[in-house]
Amino acid sequence: MTGSSTDTVGLGIRLRHARVAQRRSLAEVAASSGITKGYLSKLENGQANASVAALMRVCESLQVPVGTLFDPEPGSVVRADDYPPIEFGGERMREYVLTPRTERRLQALVSEIDPGGGSGSETHTLPTDVEFAFVLDGCLRIDVCESGSGDETTVVLNASDAFTFPAQNSHRFEAIATDRPTKVLWILSPALDTGQPTEEDTP
Repeated sequence: MTGSSTDTVGLGIRLRHARVAQRRSLAEVAASSGITKGYLSKLENGQANASVAALMRVCESLQVPVGTLFDPEPGSVVRADDYPPIEFGGERMREYVLTPRTERRLQALVSEIDPGGGSGSETHTLPTDVEFAFVLDGCLRIDVCESGSGDETTVVLNASDAFTFPAQNSHRFEAIATDRPTKVLWILSPALDTGQPTEEDTP
């Protein structure tokens, strides 16, 4: 499981609308994203979940800012029993955004990852500067490849452990606690681009 089926359908609709608006075929976008046409069709129809890396490539092909995948409720107070869900790829995990779309300085996300779940076997990068992970419960493994050298570092985080690293270093993560889901708070700085101007950008 990743997000709810409603979240997956909403993600697929946004991807399909972006592709159709550009008058691009399923085959064209799939080829440029390194996935099959059938798989992209399932993504658009909410019938499949992408790895984070695959989703990032589809967004890059469509020139869609990855931040547009997040659609949090307006306002700055997020109650513990009412986290706005998002679909950001990955396997056997549920994710929620805690900060409003208009907040561009940073972005806070929470992941609930079932044992063995995570971002997928393929590494990915994020179009932001810094990524911070704080494990609230469980145990998380993060593999990070150093830019330039290609050296890979593996970091294992237990509950209350934290890790900060450059988001543009290729990385992947997996929940390795076997007896319960792993819960992680992620902070991204600055926030992922939504492609929408803030009030400060508006003349």
